[in-house]
Amino acid sequence: MNKKLLCAALLGGLGVAQAASAQTFDDRWYITGSAGINMQDNDRGTTNAPFGAIGFGKFLNPNWSLDGELNYQNPNFSDLNNIVNTAPGPDGVPARGQDLNWSQSGISVDLRRHFIAEGRAWNPYLLMGLGYQRHQEEYDNFPNPDSPGTRSGGNVAGKLGIGLQGDLGRVGIRTELAMRFDGDNDSIGALSTDNDHNDGEDWFQDVLASVGVVIPLGPEPVAPTPAAPSCSDMDSDGDGVNDCDDKCPGSQAGQTIGPDGCPVQVSIDLKGVNFDFDKSTLRPDAIAILNEAVDILKRYPDLRVEVAGHTDLCGTDAYNQSLSERRARAVYDYLTSNGVDAGRLVGPNGYGESRPLVQTAQTLPECKNETNRRTELNVQN
Repeated sequence: MNKKLLCAALLGGLGVAQAASAQTFDDRWYITGSAGINMQDNDRGTTNAPFGAIGFGKFLNPNWSLDGELNYQNPNFSDLNNIVNTAPGPDGVPARGQDLNWSQSGISVDLRRHFIAEGRAWNPYLLMGLGYQRHQEEYDNFPNPDSPGTRSGGNVAGKLGIGLQGDLGRVGIRTELAMRFDGDNDSIGALSTDNDHNDGEDWFQDVLASVGVVIPLGPEPVAPTPAAPSCSDMDSDGDGVNDCDDKCPGSQAGQTIGPDGCPVQVSIDLKGVNFDFDKSTLRPDAIAILNEAVDILKRYPDLRVEVAGHTDLCGTDAYNQSLSERRARAVYDYLTSNGVDAGRLVGPNGYGESRPLVQTAQTLPECKNETNRRTELNVQN
């Protein structure tokens, strides 16, 4: 056996493995079965032989799997040991007798480090194992009448290797090359074939080349279906109010929205822009306030407002309606004459005495409430 060649193969497999990356994780238990060639250490005095193994394991995480495995092989002794000494023949050479038996079985725990890449059918892995191997060996015990003698025993065995695992859908395929270090230091075969080591070998190095199947148990895991989004997590119209609380799901962009999702009217009350009783002319103290309104409208060029005029509760409805329209017109004209684009203004609209801020009697002098004689800018977006 060329051990240098094996070491080169192991190191080459390690180089391939280090270039890969991890992906999926199937944590089902699986059973394995494999068959291959057991290339026996030359010092055993045995021939290479087929071997079989069965196992049971699972992935511990996306990169590591752990298997328990049983193995069996039954190689023959080489020609030197295929002679059982009986009485010598006429030529003084012992006659050939029955073939001597040699068999080996064992159990191991194997840890594999997988290097899995997305979309790749075959992925490399490294193998490390530790187990127990039992041997049953017949040997030439001439001239003892009970020849051949038998020897059986067990010992620790380690394993190192490389492999490739492929996914065929329902099953997986493994191809593997490993070296098993067998501590069978009482081997009769080694004593009888190696005169330079007549105290026996301490370790044997057998090469195992195999192909096997991996059969997962149970249904294939399915990714959990994401929960349907709750209305509390959705805002279909993008108004900042979740769909559970939104009473007006068709809100338009740019509208001022209340906590129920419905558009609300925002009024800019021009406090101080009041009018004398029964008048629609701007007072000097209102000019400064209107200049501030002009600055605000210029600072926010997308803002659209309604210019609305109101009266107190004195007088008839018809008269107050006309008076409120004149008051709204006075503010409208001031804004447009000071650089506010008329296209941004709705109105002027008068509402008469229909929207008082302070409820009073409709008789003099109580109806003369200056707070109700006002103009407002109602935001439209």
